[in-house]
Amino acid sequence: MHLHKYEKIWMTFGIAALVVFLSIVGVSAFSHEQHTPAGGIETIDQEKVKETAPFNEPGVKQLDEDTYQATIVAMAFAYEAPELKVPVGKEVIFKLTSTDVVHSFTIDNTNVNMMVVPGQVTTKSYTFKEPGKYLILCNEYCGTGHHYMFAEIEVTEE
Repeated sequence: MHLHKYEKIWMTFGIAALVVFLSIVGVSAFSHEQHTPAGGIETIDQEKVKETAPFNEPGVKQLDEDTYQATIVAMAFAYEAPELKVPVGKEVIFKLTSTDVVHSFTIDNTNVNMMVVPGQVTTKSYTFKEPGKYLILCNEYCGTGHHYMFAEIEVTEE
C-alpha cells in the first residue's frame, strides 16, 4: 500500500496532535490532584444508618496526629453532623452516606465534590491549606427544600 506524501504529512500531524492533547490532559489532571476513585464500593443498610458505626456518632474525630475523620449523614434538606471544626494542614477524611435520596457534598473553594448515594458510603480525603469557614452545599436537587441544604466547616489554626 502506497501513501501519498500529503497523506503521510497529515497522518503525522494528526498523531502528533493527539499525543500533545493527551499529554496536556494527563499533566493537567495530575497537577490539579484529580484521581480516579480508589477501592471498591462500601455499602450500608440505609434503614440502619443511625445504628451503624461510624454514622451512629456523626462529627469530627481525630484518628491520629495528622488525620481527622468527618462523618456526616445527608438527609432531607440537611447534613447531620455536629459542629464541624478541623485544623488547617491536617488530612480530613470525609465519610458520608444518605438516608433517603441522592445528595451531593460540595465544599466551596475546594476540589471536594462527591455524590452521596443511599446505601453507599462515599469517602474523600482533603487537606485544607487556609483557615476560615467553608460553605458546604448540596448540588443535587433533592426535593422542594433543597435550597435549605447547606452547612459550614470551620478550619482553624491549631
